[in-house]
Amino acid sequence: MTDFKGLSIDDIIKRGRVSESDTMKLRAEFYADGAISREEADLLFKINDANLVTSRSWNDFFIEAITDFVVDQLEPVGYVTAQNAAWLMDRISHDGKVNTRNELELAINIVDRARWSPESLVQFTLGHVRDAVISGHGVLRDGLRLKPGTIGEAEVELLRRILYAFGGDGSVAITRAEAEMLFEINDAVQDEHPNPAWTDLFIKAIANAVMSASSYAVPVREEALRRDAWLDYRGDLSPIGMVKKLLADGFSLKNGYSRLNNEERALDRLERQRVELIVNEKVTEGEASWLAERICHDGRVNANEAALLAFLRAECPDMHPELRSLVERYAPAA
Repeated sequence: MTDFKGLSIDDIIKRGRVSESDTMKLRAEFYADGAISREEADLLFKINDANLVTSRSWNDFFIEAITDFVVDQLEPVGYVTAQNAAWLMDRISHDGKVNTRNELELAINIVDRARWSPESLVQFTLGHVRDAVISGHGVLRDGLRLKPGTIGEAEVELLRRILYAFGGDGSVAITRAEAEMLFEINDAVQDEHPNPAWTDLFIKAIANAVMSASSYAVPVREEALRRDAWLDYRGDLSPIGMVKKLLADGFSLKNGYSRLNNEERALDRLERQRVELIVNEKVTEGEASWLAERICHDGRVNANEAALLAFLRAECPDMHPELRSLVERYAPAA
């Protein structure tokens, strides 16, 4: 029988639900010393793994407590190492997939709270959106089976949240690992009626990676990837129409991006190496040659990729030669 400070975890599980009273007692006891221990984290996972009927208060408490444990109790404080990320993903997933939206929200919250997280954890969260788009079902689809190849507004905004979370408060470019996930989602999205909100995010995110690969300093992600308000009333635009609207409304890479000098590039490399030592995982860059190959990897350029190239032609005259060649070959007029 599992008892903890007078609380019977087994009784909660046997009852089949976590009541508001249970949550209040657990919160009071677990935070009595101001920190979450490994034993307490294990007990919370035991309750979570029992698939009980829960409330919003339990969901919030579970996410808060496990986030505090991973980010603020495990060493190094404030960072998530590759080893700690692997432990977390193993605890919340089954055959590589989470069973509940709450578990996915936990992973996203940890990425958001940490000063830096390994790319493996970000790929894990992005991968669940990709899988929902490809298969038409999963934890993001609330048990429904929707048409494969579609992406909804909620999923686009979830992607934006994940990308914001990984970027934190710093000027962090979209990494190769993130860009690959976005390309895989875009490959799965059907061309006939692409979601304008997805087109908007895809263009801005990959343009961010392109500018970084072309030796530009990038703005914070909240600025680089922000959602434009006009999407709410101009959701009928085609991908190339989206680019024309972006340019007409003054969204310009010239406003937030600037060329890195040699000293700034060296400092950027040193910071990346420092983070790699802390989290014990390499931070991948979106190399220009890889980006050029990835855009045209299957011998064709789809509607969103063509719109991206049109945007780059209009906005990035100094891009890497390999990308410039691709733009000149495939970009339609914008």
